[in-house]
Amino acid sequence: MTFIMCQFVKCEHQMIIGSDGQLRNFSINTVFCFLQELSAHLISINSERKAIYVMFTTFEDIWKFTTYYKIGFLRHCMENLLLEQTFWLSSLKDDFAIEVTIQEETLNLFYRGILLQEGCFQRYLLLQKPLSQFGTIFMQCLLCLARGTCLAKKEYDAEGPDELSVSPGDPITIVGFLVPCFDWFMGKKEATGEIGLVRTSLVKPSTDAYDFSRKVESEQKEFKTNIHRFLDQDKQSTPHYTVTKRETLEESGLAAEAKSPKLPSFVVQPVEGNKNTLIPLLSFLDGRDYKVEFGILYGLSSEKLASSTFTGHCDEDELISFLGVARETARKKHLFWSQTRLCFLLGKLCVGRSKFNQAQVYFEETLSVPREGFTDLRLLASIFSNLAATYLLQKNTESFFAVTERLVALLIGIPDCLKSLEDNSSLKYMLKKAILSHNKMAEARACLLLAKHHWTSAMGAQVVPYLERLLILCDEAQRPWRISPSHGYLALGKLYSELHRPHLSASSVRRASLLPSATLSDCLGSMVLLLDTVAEQETPVPPQMAPYLHKALTFPKLQSRERNHYQILSHQLTVCLCQLYCKHKMTGHAICHMQALINNSPSRQVCVSVSERKGFLIWLAWLYIDNSQPAVALDILESILASIPEHCTTPQEGVVLNMRGVALRCMGDVRRAAESYQAAIDICQEFEDMPNGAVAQANLGLLCLKAGAKTLAERHLCEAVQLFSELSEESNVENFIPVLMELGKYYVKQQQLDYGKGCYEWALLLAINLGVTRCLCRLYECKIPNQVQWIIYSQHQVQLLRRTGYREQEGEALEAISQIYLSIGTEQAYRAALDYTKTSLGIFIDLGCKEKEAYGWLQAGKIYQLLGQIELVDIYVQAAQDVALSTGDTSFILKLLETAGDIFFDSCRDRDKAVLFYRDRALPIAVKSNSIHSRLRLCNKLTEVMFCLKLYGEAVEFAHIAADISKSLGERLNERVACHRLGSLYHCLKQCELAEHYYLKTLTLCPTPLQFDEEPLYYVRLYQTLGDIIFTDLKDPFDAAGYYHLALAAAMDLGNKKSQLQLCTQLATIYHNFIIDRERSLFFYQKARGFAAELNAKRINISPGQQYSSAQYKNIGQ
Repeated sequence: MTFIMCQFVKCEHQMIIGSDGQLRNFSINTVFCFLQELSAHLISINSERKAIYVMFTTFEDIWKFTTYYKIGFLRHCMENLLLEQTFWLSSLKDDFAIEVTIQEETLNLFYRGILLQEGCFQRYLLLQKPLSQFGTIFMQCLLCLARGTCLAKKEYDAEGPDELSVSPGDPITIVGFLVPCFDWFMGKKEATGEIGLVRTSLVKPSTDAYDFSRKVESEQKEFKTNIHRFLDQDKQSTPHYTVTKRETLEESGLAAEAKSPKLPSFVVQPVEGNKNTLIPLLSFLDGRDYKVEFGILYGLSSEKLASSTFTGHCDEDELISFLGVARETARKKHLFWSQTRLCFLLGKLCVGRSKFNQAQVYFEETLSVPREGFTDLRLLASIFSNLAATYLLQKNTESFFAVTERLVALLIGIPDCLKSLEDNSSLKYMLKKAILSHNKMAEARACLLLAKHHWTSAMGAQVVPYLERLLILCDEAQRPWRISPSHGYLALGKLYSELHRPHLSASSVRRASLLPSATLSDCLGSMVLLLDTVAEQETPVPPQMAPYLHKALTFPKLQSRERNHYQILSHQLTVCLCQLYCKHKMTGHAICHMQALINNSPSRQVCVSVSERKGFLIWLAWLYIDNSQPAVALDILESILASIPEHCTTPQEGVVLNMRGVALRCMGDVRRAAESYQAAIDICQEFEDMPNGAVAQANLGLLCLKAGAKTLAERHLCEAVQLFSELSEESNVENFIPVLMELGKYYVKQQQLDYGKGCYEWALLLAINLGVTRCLCRLYECKIPNQVQWIIYSQHQVQLLRRTGYREQEGEALEAISQIYLSIGTEQAYRAALDYTKTSLGIFIDLGCKEKEAYGWLQAGKIYQLLGQIELVDIYVQAAQDVALSTGDTSFILKLLETAGDIFFDSCRDRDKAVLFYRDRALPIAVKSNSIHSRLRLCNKLTEVMFCLKLYGEAVEFAHIAADISKSLGERLNERVACHRLGSLYHCLKQCELAEHYYLKTLTLCPTPLQFDEEPLYYVRLYQTLGDIIFTDLKDPFDAAGYYHLALAAAMDLGNKKSQLQLCTQLATIYHNFIIDRERSLFFYQKARGFAAELNAKRINISPGQQYSSAQYKNIGQ
């Protein structure tokens, strides 16, 4: 396992890191898919350390991942993943980047562990050791490759027509390259012009004027030339080097023949008695030199040979017999080259029939027949390739190595011989030996040949690893390359796109465009490939296009004022860049580019029509309006109107008048704006321009709505809706939806809820719109309460937010749905609320939003409390507390601890835990931070919860603190509540004098006159309580009667007959039994009987006083 550590450079714009220091725009699913593309597996994300932990399961995964890291793709992929869309537009001139580092030591340990599991560790160790036995010559003077001339240092007699005989001191020109780690190279004797294989150990450096210090640079130029040619989209078949009849090498370039020559067909006939039957075949196959037809013949499979080239035979046995007779005839007539090619064809046919031993005999014979050296090097390469493949199938390793060494020399010297390969086993051998020899240039050459081999075979997936490695080797070279590697990165990006790897494709494109040597063609190619990569996205032109547009516009060709196609291209690119800026609300940048476009393209220099130039000016005016500069926009629009002839009205004039109205409205000139809108409507009606007419009607309706002319506004908005509904173009939907939304809001404000709902739902049918969905959520939440519809549209809102990538808003929407389910109050609803809460919690954890994460843990704990799963509540509450403490924000910690206490306070069980959070955790922080209001709130809650727990003595202390704080703050209501609670507490503690004192103090704090209709009820209860205390506890009936009289007066004011019945009964009892006042006793007794009779008569009715229960009285006291 290893991890990627992301370090952010120059991130003052907080594109990646939020104000709380956490990573933004992180989605687990997005990162999971992204890492899968990089051949890694996601373990976890640590936002605080800015790290992504990944693991690998195979050696190939590690190899791919490290390749992407070395080539720079990993960094660019992380930029596409993490950076906000506006980053690409805001940092065009700044050097912004993400630096990515990996734990290489851990990666190497993991790499070795996998090698041990796969049994490849010995080979891994072998790769770490230099092999001195390879390439002992030229090691001191050459690092990688050699070109030019060398000298033979001893005599050697050729053992076959493919080799050169040399004598000491013979100058030999190196054909292609001499690679020290290989046994052979292609050489040309300067004395005779012969070309053939030369042993590397037989030569030494020449002492002529050739500068060996430039070998590496020359080789680099050659490699880059070949890369450029190979990666050219034009797949040509003409060889890069061809051997002519004069036995000299000529560069043929990339010019291909118009048509490939057609291979003749030969009829298989009996030879006996007809000697002329073989003449066409022998004549065609004769000749020492290479012909294009031979190249086609060498590349045919055994099936093609038997079916197309040769006809008239019943089966392959008859064909082989015919070719055998032809071979024998050629031998007798000393037609050595015909015999050689016939042996080659016979060998291929035998391979097709799996007769490998017989095929080996034929292929080996081809090398012994010629009496002179090979000039048809394609034939020689084909022989070596087929012979190597045969040895490999026979598991004849020694012979395979020997032949492959010769074939490698041919491939290095004559790149066109690559077309003669049967498979890539020889190229893989070449690559392995180059790696073991630590020869970077030879490794690059092998990668180039392997990539080209698979490219021409239309195996794009096989090209990728070799092209990746080739580009890495090019980047690691010390010297600069003359030819830009941008073409290579673009080709690699195209291959990634075909393999459905969009992140890697975009990274490859960006890598190509960032190179200093990138050309205008490279930038344009990058744009095309990037558009292909993001073709599935909804955005027609992604913001990632901005750097390419900006760089393309900096090329001198596009900055020229000459009238040519480059200037037209410059206009198109500038307009595209302005559209990007405008779409992402970066209007200032769009204005700068649009002004430059208008100023640098006068109509007399560039093919821009007057209408197009006016269109640019209209757009510039709109940009100024959008940038809150309506006065500047008005000047531009007035100049356009002034340029229009007096009696030559055009549809464009209607557009200008509409925008003029917008500018005037922004400037506050309502009357002139309305006139301009109406003029635009008239012109649009004249030319039947319905789209612009609909926009003008909508603008006039909104203006009327702002001016308070509601009826007129409704008429114009309805006309705009009518016009929009008759348009079929999808481009008008973007304007139609806001009109429906404004009309819907108008109807909702006018309480025409059905019409408003209809407008919203119509807008939603036109396009999936987040704003419309939110309007419908608010509608079903507040105006037309409907929990089912509210949930449906809220869930739809979550889906839209998830699709658009607004992760934080998605989490908030999920929390809102959770609250809806909580309000339903059933167990099933609680469980649904828990699911949504956990999903939002996961999002906030991913985003590193600590505060919302902490509240998410608390919400989950609260739901578990409602579900009765008490054992889980403490776990979630503790998790919330830990997250809050990790922020170090005292204010937030205090709020969270108080909220945690509320969970237990609102519950019917474990209310003593609320005391733990209020008193032992939150209150000390409130005191330390001098948060007066938090301290007051906590003391009130502690008083209440302790009163419920019957901890009266402890509650008194906090009630006194609450009263003192309320008094110091001048909050009479809180002071009144605290005094009432003190009265209740002292009453429970049997300290009646103090209870009476605080109850009376509470009454002094009550407002006069009364503010609410319910206040008399409070007086009734309080005076009755005082009467009970005095009468029952203090045994003073005279003072008690006084309090009961006051209570009766309040009850009479309230009209509560039940309370009057109770109070009259109590007063009658006191006057009859304690004060001994018969007259008053009789009076209250008769009043009580009257109320009793009246209440009994109306027993089936609900009296006005019954809605005030003792519990609600208690609440009023609180």
